[in-house]
Amino acid sequence: MKLTFLKLGGSLITDKTRPYTPRMDKLAELAAQIAAATHLDPGLCLVLGHGSGSFGHAAASQNWPATSNWEAEDWRGFAEVWYQASALNRLVMDALHSANLPAISFPPSAATQAENGTIEDWYIKPLRNALKAGILPVIFGDVAFDATLNGTILSTEDLFFTLASHLHPQRILLAGLEKGVWADFPARTKLVKVITPENYGSFSAGMAGAAGMDVTGGMASKVEQMLALVAENPGTEVLIFSGEAPNTVKNAVLGMNTGTLLRC
Repeated sequence: MKLTFLKLGGSLITDKTRPYTPRMDKLAELAAQIAAATHLDPGLCLVLGHGSGSFGHAAASQNWPATSNWEAEDWRGFAEVWYQASALNRLVMDALHSANLPAISFPPSAATQAENGTIEDWYIKPLRNALKAGILPVIFGDVAFDATLNGTILSTEDLFFTLASHLHPQRILLAGLEKGVWADFPARTKLVKVITPENYGSFSAGMAGAAGMDVTGGMASKVEQMLALVAENPGTEVLIFSGEAPNTVKNAVLGMNTGTLLRC
């Protein structure tokens, strides 16, 4: 079974400069592209993830506890971040349903346990069963209970990192607004075609954080985490690309590489 992880970035499905603002037309278009890809390649096996965009990040910026000694109000903030991340997930699921995709949401907050910001345990058997049944499992940036920090926020990349060691995907596709990784952000004149653990140092100085609010790190942290993933899973490649133009997500799912490729 050839497995692909696909992330729809928060910058792609929401306006990250405006709190709680989904891009509804874009969500519908992306869902249609995924549906088209599954029709063109019936053997396609996908795990879909999405960022929390201006929902989860805005809620976290406003409500996340500032201290390690959480009280009732801090837990209310934790719950508010969960609520907003879940609200966006509901919109994603609505779009997938409208595109006639058999999708089920697997909220990480209900199945993960973290330790100092890292996933320690994740009961993924139901997700495996969904894949075997031909159902599209959907995960998303979410909160998690944490044995050290009380609570933490898990990005989609955090989730993919853990899942990769269990499911061994051939490809991980990260669709956002940027065309890939720029060596000279924000000038955006030098797109990096391939990044490996060996050549990353020559590009890292030119990277910067994401545009708009982002409590889980920007492009540099994303690249570093995905390089660690491919180092641990040498058979996996990661593609960072823009999903803004028509059919770019469909084409990427079907095997086209445009953007920046991360590999060993």
